Amino acid sequence: MKPEDLHYAKTHEWVSVAEVGGQKIATVGISAFAVEALTDLVFIELPKVGAQAEAEQPFCEVESVKAVSDVYAPVTGEVIEVNTALPDKLEILSTDPYIEGWIAKIRITDESNLGNLLDFAAYQKQCEEEGH
Repeated sequence: MKPEDLHYAKTHEWVSVAEVGGQKIATVGISAFAVEALTDLVFIELPKVGAQAEAEQPFCEVESVKAVSDVYAPVTGEVIEVNTALPDKLEILSTDPYIEGWIAKIRITDESNLGNLLDFAAYQKQCEEEGH
């Protein structure tokens, strides 16, 4: 997955939506900008498979040496898979946030929030504004 092909929440989560067996599945992670801002990650609490994720609500958290930060679900649906490699290899979030660094896959049950996501250009603009 290339960052240019993804959609982004204003809270720095990225989303890739694919049609799988007639259902829309969102793969979710946090952007390189977010990982850089958090610095020195020490822990991630993954969501539980089967849990309901609500768009724009926290669905897991990451902890850095500075703070604990919520990761917000960019879509509404059921968590169907989590990246079980992450808790033991947090460096993946820094080295490969868009391919190996995905956090969860969510079966979308309400598509209404997809329209709120930013494309790459709009997200880059937001990051530049936050960086000043």
